[in-house]
Amino acid sequence: MQAKTSIGANDRALIDDALAAAVHAATEAANVIRQSAPELGKLEWIEKAAADFVTEVDRGAESAILGALRTEFPGAVIVGEELSPEADSTSDTLTFIVDPLDGTTNFLHGFPHYAVSIGVLYGAELVAAVVHNVPRGDTYTASVGKGAQLNGTTVAVSSIDSTSRALIGTGFPFKNPELLETYARQFVAVSRETAGIRRAGSAALDLADVACGRFDGFWELVLAPWDVAAGILLVREAGGIVTDITGATAIATHGAYVAGNSAIHPWLLQTVRRAAGSK
Repeated sequence: MQAKTSIGANDRALIDDALAAAVHAATEAANVIRQSAPELGKLEWIEKAAADFVTEVDRGAESAILGALRTEFPGAVIVGEELSPEADSTSDTLTFIVDPLDGTTNFLHGFPHYAVSIGVLYGAELVAAVVHNVPRGDTYTASVGKGAQLNGTTVAVSSIDSTSRALIGTGFPFKNPELLETYARQFVAVSRETAGIRRAGSAALDLADVACGRFDGFWELVLAPWDVAAGILLVREAGGIVTDITGATAIATHGAYVAGNSAIHPWLLQTVRRAAGSK
């Protein structure tokens, strides 16, 4: 299905309502997570894969999101890692792509960098987004054609155009160790030409940091739709670029992503592709 090419008045009202519902759902999930934070030592860690954990907190936050969204949009499709990861997210309706706790490992260690992320599709088009930084209480939002905001204040990607001054966010391919050598070459190549690289452990927050100009670029080799759906729209609405590793316009799917402002993104894409052996 092709993405919608224009947003009419009726569509806009629906998108505004969907964003409001997503913000409410993210807030409810964040409350669940905060209430559980003092009980970290009592939580059971369930290992889904190597270094990939889920807890009752993830599931409690997920339940809060489901309840909030189902109340407002009972017919919507809701997609998430712990929900229905194979659900059709391109149907001609609203689809909420949910990560109830992005940065579970950080949360379990008391490292204060984790978030609730909800992206909204209308048909095949990303139209609304919320990323809620749980420890800080910051809320990043975006609506197609209406810009990106941090706590209600408009944000924009950085204006840095010199790679030597650029700060780049990243994530390790910890679920796919066969990619570590490729990633290491990319890390070295990017490190040689920039002011630094940061890996904090939440792709949703990394993309939010690109959107508000803290990072000038970002790349990661293995991400899922719920990791990036909200962040893609945040960066775009803040004036930035998000593509897959081939340079094609990013959609919310499984794969590798490169993001940045209009000056840094092309350089970062070329650099990581060259380091990986691609032209």
